[in-house]
Amino acid sequence: MAKRTGLVLVMAALAGPALAHTGVGAVHGFESGLMHPLFGLDHVLAMVAVGLWAGLTGGRARLAYPLAFVGMMILAGLWGMSGALLPGVEIGIAVSVIVLGLAIALKATPPLAAGAAACAIFAIFHGHAHGAELPDGASGMSYAIGFVLATLALHGAGLGLAGIMATRAPLLARVAGGGLALAGMAILAS
Repeated sequence: MAKRTGLVLVMAALAGPALAHTGVGAVHGFESGLMHPLFGLDHVLAMVAVGLWAGLTGGRARLAYPLAFVGMMILAGLWGMSGALLPGVEIGIAVSVIVLGLAIALKATPPLAAGAAACAIFAIFHGHAHGAELPDGASGMSYAIGFVLATLALHGAGLGLAGIMATRAPLLARVAGGGLALAGMAILAS
């Protein structure tokens, strides 16, 4: 587990700008929507971090944080699909990785509504980035279903990691949170 965490941290430190954003490659329907979150390291880190933070916080946060993220991401994705501009999307995405990493590293357990609200705010940037990728002529519904399913899978991965780390390696969870925060800073710097 420590080797895998170290590998993720090294990959994050060496990461350039995400390849899942506007202007990179062809985007068409469900498959592209499914792949969008999976091929942008910033999206992967943030979405796994939401699940990890939710799982480590426990209780109703296990559902509330991911559902708040996905719900707002859908709305922001529709907004992005409409052609609306959102300044600072890339900065917002990087900051989401930093803040979620710090929340995990510092074992933050805010009131349920505050944690869910934070996840929803971060989802605005991720959702808009996803929605802005929809090309002319592609099915917005198929594309949205793809990015929602990928996001849910990444949240699930984070919840699974939390289940393992909470009982077997609680210190590793805090280290992983610190690594996420550092990765977010690297993304922000690039």
